[in-house]
Amino acid sequence: MKKYIFLYLLLLSLSCFAQIEINHIEPPNWYVGMKNTELQILIHGKDIAKANVKLGSNPNYVFLTISIPSNAKAGNLPIVFTNANQSKTINYELRAKSIDKNRIQGFNASDVIYLIMPDRFANAVPANDNVEGMLEKANRNELYGRHGGDLQGITNNLGYIKDLGMTAIWLNPVLENDMPQASYHGYAMTDLYNVDRRFGGNQAYLDFINKAHSMGLKVIQDMVANHVGINHWIVKDLPEPTWIHQFDDFTRSNYRLATASDPYASEKDKMLMEKGWFDTTMPDINQSNPLFAKYLIQNSLWWIEYAGIDGIRMDTYPYNDKQFMSNWASAIFAEYPKFNIVGEVWIHSAPMESYWLKGTKNRDGFVSTLPSITDFPLYDAINAAMNEPNGWGSGLSRIYHTLAEDFLYEKPMENVIFLDNHDVTRFFSVVGEDFEKYKMATAFLMTTRGTPQVYYGTEVLMAGGPEHAYVRRDFLGGWAEDKGSVFKNEGLPQIQSEALSYMKKLANWRKDKKVIHTGKLTHFIPDNEMYVYFRHNAQERVMVVLNTGNQPKKLETKRFEELMKGFSTAKDIVSDKIFNDLKTIEIPAKSALILELIR
Repeated sequence: MKKYIFLYLLLLSLSCFAQIEINHIEPPNWYVGMKNTELQILIHGKDIAKANVKLGSNPNYVFLTISIPSNAKAGNLPIVFTNANQSKTINYELRAKSIDKNRIQGFNASDVIYLIMPDRFANAVPANDNVEGMLEKANRNELYGRHGGDLQGITNNLGYIKDLGMTAIWLNPVLENDMPQASYHGYAMTDLYNVDRRFGGNQAYLDFINKAHSMGLKVIQDMVANHVGINHWIVKDLPEPTWIHQFDDFTRSNYRLATASDPYASEKDKMLMEKGWFDTTMPDINQSNPLFAKYLIQNSLWWIEYAGIDGIRMDTYPYNDKQFMSNWASAIFAEYPKFNIVGEVWIHSAPMESYWLKGTKNRDGFVSTLPSITDFPLYDAINAAMNEPNGWGSGLSRIYHTLAEDFLYEKPMENVIFLDNHDVTRFFSVVGEDFEKYKMATAFLMTTRGTPQVYYGTEVLMAGGPEHAYVRRDFLGGWAEDKGSVFKNEGLPQIQSEALSYMKKLANWRKDKKVIHTGKLTHFIPDNEMYVYFRHNAQERVMVVLNTGNQPKKLETKRFEELMKGFSTAKDIVSDKIFNDLKTIEIPAKSALILELIR
């Protein structure tokens, strides 16, 4: 006999004539075979808890905690609601966990992540630009408005992404964002279980992920635990007042992330950083509330199993209750050991970044379980290296000194590294639209330690910033009326085509280079406006030279003998040129040279 779990819940309404009304059940289904056998089901409906079974102060909610044995079989779990007036049965579905090995793969330094803002990438289904009943309509002429990009547009162009050399895709949030304005960015979510219908809904998301996986591309989902949109139905009808942080007057976060690790920080400053609202439209979640904490953990587990995503990028990581975030990550890895998570830790200090990482022995006793962070200190160093004059602590020395602090990280190769993203000025603008600087930085991104992330459009020198509207412009070719297309490399200025070709060359070369994925990094103190480093393992050796000077240089290689001994020739991976004499190497002005050494 198959083993099912049956639960009959009798709710005796205070009004014998009340109709049983159920508006939300979350999670909408669950999975048998999970290591954690306890499931919390949220049921929301008018006066649903006006009876002898309830938890919390709002009569419109019931939370059911169910134990699902490890040997339970997939099937329906009937939940029966009755009162004097009627009986209502909900067949709660328990599905089998997937055994598809192509799903839930995790990501690591062998990947190059392509970051896309879905509303700004490609509009394949204009019919879903405006959805009846949703607050904001599409207006491509409005910089902060919705422009109509959708999931089908991304799916249709997966070939372009794969051909570019990318191996993983991170989408800015795709969940419902039913806000009256600036809803395009996705970070004020109003439903944590449904993809925005203007992007195509849940099925379009599943189709995108399945197609990506079939092409060897991983998918990273952008999540937010710190806040929701003020129009989220839970906020409009809170189960308990303590589900969000509330103040007598609107209180904004002070955004001072240093307070979390600062041994001298005041309690007031720490409170404001963690509990203050990120914005007027983003109520701050109280993760010390056990019901909401459980809700958030289950939501993440549900998306992993339901959609088969390979990783999570967690937004505003340090703004959350730090112990909750450690518990959240632990719960995920207990179920999915191969999974990976990168936390957005926007701090310009390696010691304060490392505070949030797994393996760091923090003096205050905080133990993190987060494996990866967004490497803002290295981001800062790259900008400085490309723009500052070279000196003892400036220019290329900034990269050297930043990497020299990697002793702070248990696994620095796990750090996600980048030139730009959806929140910062486009890199081409940062370097004054200097193409040679762009190429140097791109070469460094693809060959140093860490997991590279490329922001859509960086491959064709998209410029703009610092305002978000100019950082998040539409991708050329994503709309039928566009004159020109990046996807087809049509109508682009020569310099953009060259940039596209350069990125494609490096990213595709990197795909199969274990020496870049897992090899050691050895670098030499910058000298004469040049920075030299090697990636090496027992089989391969790659030499990289950055010359940020305005003049060509002759590089005498005797200094690097410890890593060049036994190698007689080398190949330039960009031009395919062979170097037969490695004693002195000519380095053009403002250039990067990537050499595969040959014995």
